[in-house]
Amino acid sequence: MSDRYSRQIVLPEVGTEGQARLGAASALVIGAGGLGCPVLQYLCAAGVGRLVIVDHDRVEESNLHRQPLYRMSDLGLEKAYAAQAALRQLNPRLRIDAIAERLTPANAARLIAEADLAIDAADSFAATYVLSDECRRAGKPLVSASALGLAGYVGAFCGGAPSYRAVFPEMPRQAGSCSEAGVLGTAVGVVGALQAHMALTLLLRLEPSVLGRMVTIDFRTLRIGGFSFAGAPEPAGPSLPFISASEVSRADIVIDLRSLEEAPISPIAAALRLAVDQVERGEARFPPEPRVVLCCRTGVRAWRAARALQRQGHANVALVALGA
Repeated sequence: MSDRYSRQIVLPEVGTEGQARLGAASALVIGAGGLGCPVLQYLCAAGVGRLVIVDHDRVEESNLHRQPLYRMSDLGLEKAYAAQAALRQLNPRLRIDAIAERLTPANAARLIAEADLAIDAADSFAATYVLSDECRRAGKPLVSASALGLAGYVGAFCGGAPSYRAVFPEMPRQAGSCSEAGVLGTAVGVVGALQAHMALTLLLRLEPSVLGRMVTIDFRTLRIGGFSFAGAPEPAGPSLPFISASEVSRADIVIDLRSLEEAPISPIAAALRLAVDQVERGEARFPPEPRVVLCCRTGVRAWRAARALQRQGHANVALVALGA
């Protein structure tokens, strides 16, 4: 073995055995943006043997202040492949696979089955719940993080610890975004580096385990907090599952919560068009037996509408996040 990893091998927590463990490991990274860039760079530099990058976006100039993995020459390229090329320059000995797709309920099980752990850097509530549900089923750890404005958090879920749903059983009523709320590049860099660190400790099997731990950071005051959620119970009752548009059947009642201005054409031709406020006010009533499928861009409006329908007596509800 060359001296590439010598500075971490000298650590008693790593050693040659730990380095070999990293070299044999496979990490699934969902998202190659602000969080994904430091995650990928540090896991690649540390010698994690296989990295699978999943991202459907393309590199834009507005990304560059917080995604230093990319260059001006990458503008317009698919992030998964641009990241793959950059990481191969950093460490050509690794296997680095790029998948230029959106994570969906249709491909999550296959992707997670091939990985030792999953890393959620997607900045999407729908993706986080899909990953958590599948990681819990597969018994795989999930390291999830978020950074927005001047705050962020990192947590290690599933794999024997409570799921993301146990800690966050409800979505917020509105979803913020970097384009709307803003974010400092250093903030996502710190959170992404901490996310990579948590992933490495799990792959190295360091004790005490970070599973069931949450770390929070306030970048305005530089206060670091956190808590253990190791004893958090899983939510009682039926969950609100995310499904793919391809899983919608003819028997389903489908409601597209996006306006015609937002999305003139729905991918589900038979979908009804209603606003989330209309569903919450009970302006539309549906028979209790068929499944009701609620669609929106991020999943947040669909979640709100689904909770309203559950309060009205609908037990069979599913969600579809259609994306941009």
